[in-house]
Amino acid sequence: MSDCSITTYDCTLRDGEQGLGITLSVEDKLRIVERLDRFGIDIVEGGYPASNPKDAEFFQRVSKLPLRHARVAAFGSTCRKGVPASEDQGLANLLESGAPVVTIVGKAWDYQVETALQTTLEENLRMVRDSVAFAKQAGRTVVFDAEHFFDGYASNLDYALSVIEAASLAGADSVDLCETRGGALPSAVFAATRAAVEHLPNQKIGIHCHNDAGCAVASTLAAVEAGATQVQGTVNGYGERVGNCDLLCTIADLQLKMGKHCVDDLSQLTGVANFVAETCNLVLPAQTPYTGSAAFAHKGGLHASALAKDRHAYEHADPAAVGNRSTVLVSDLAGRASLVSKAADLGFDLSSDPAALDAVLADVKAREAAGYSYEVADGSLAIMIMRHLGTYRPRFALESFRVIVDDREDTGSWAKDAASEATVKIHVGDRRFVATGEGVGPVGALDTALRKAIQESYPDVSGIELVDFKVRILDESVGTGAVTRVNIVTSDGSSTWGTVGVSENIIEASWNALVDSIEYGLHKLGK
Repeated sequence: MSDCSITTYDCTLRDGEQGLGITLSVEDKLRIVERLDRFGIDIVEGGYPASNPKDAEFFQRVSKLPLRHARVAAFGSTCRKGVPASEDQGLANLLESGAPVVTIVGKAWDYQVETALQTTLEENLRMVRDSVAFAKQAGRTVVFDAEHFFDGYASNLDYALSVIEAASLAGADSVDLCETRGGALPSAVFAATRAAVEHLPNQKIGIHCHNDAGCAVASTLAAVEAGATQVQGTVNGYGERVGNCDLLCTIADLQLKMGKHCVDDLSQLTGVANFVAETCNLVLPAQTPYTGSAAFAHKGGLHASALAKDRHAYEHADPAAVGNRSTVLVSDLAGRASLVSKAADLGFDLSSDPAALDAVLADVKAREAAGYSYEVADGSLAIMIMRHLGTYRPRFALESFRVIVDDREDTGSWAKDAASEATVKIHVGDRRFVATGEGVGPVGALDTALRKAIQESYPDVSGIELVDFKVRILDESVGTGAVTRVNIVTSDGSSTWGTVGVSENIIEASWNALVDSIEYGLHKLGK
């Protein structure tokens, strides 16, 4: 390994799955391994081999995957106090998993040794030493996780160093320092890591940080500056409590800011972030560094104007380098440059029509004052622009709609299994259509009815699907008279777009957002 090469160690499948709301099936875990392998992650930790039937099945099946780069690690503890390593069932399970890498965690904080393990400091050293040697004798690559190392370093420096020295002398391929409680600042991590590197000059040192103080990525980078050459983390920072070090952000920082090498194709970064988020049934936060949808999004008019002249004016990195892209958000803060840039993204040229540009900008600001937001509503913005350019031609006209929510219960006062029915009357040209749709909720029923009504005239509507629906009350203080904003996300299978509707009546707001979504979808299809 060259001086600028860093080994990447992913623990999403163990630490990440311990995060709130994350549950992965065996199939999910296998798909994540395959994706991380394609990305170029060096080690993927799979979990405890014998902790539950799911993990046992995972290790059985992952060994059959034709991985090109990544090696799978099995995670477990040192042997128990008073038990020889060769007779410890936990260590036997690690070896029986067949994983080429074995990660053994041991205590490096004297307080934890005496209170949690309830054993002596010397016996803990024996447990570390024998466990690492046992796994090495079995022919495995061994990573030793020095749990609570930084707390131990602050409490009893000599003992913390003696723990990692015991692992090193026993043959550990990597000794990884764990900032287990997540409360240390980067300066403390740097100092302790430097001490470990100087104490074990010929030993590969790694770093494993949690994010309880919001410093996990910064502390990991500090450890690398101090001499660590292996970094642990999870995709998107998933993990117990507030999460682990975000491995993807760390990789980007190491390669783009510090000149280190982690993966060959960094442009996969955003794709990996979204793939794992989707597999975990989570939405990647827009503000996630490098990979979030807002990571390179610009809202202020000054920013957009400067970006038009120099892409580096307000962007610290090239979005394409991490598989992301620049976007301009249109809002009441927008200037002319923002709107021109956003319109161009949508396929409209406002730069050559100053009157239309001023009209659209005034319309955006007036509507946002009334509660609209176009930051995630490209479809509605496009239709507004078309109206001002005089190119908008409505594909249908509403005569009326009616929604009925029906629930008949004889078991108590609470409703159950309520169903909705909507009737829509519209005109397409000189033809009148009446259609009825049913759904679990009123919006679903309206969506079904509208599609039925226009299906004959616009058969391509069957390829347009409503995929997300969100409601926000804009002024809770006025109770049932509050203005409601509805955002709808629609897809045609290859792209998605958002639309917005605002009204004191949630059904009316939903209808308007729904109509924009269908109208824009048909516009994209050229119908």
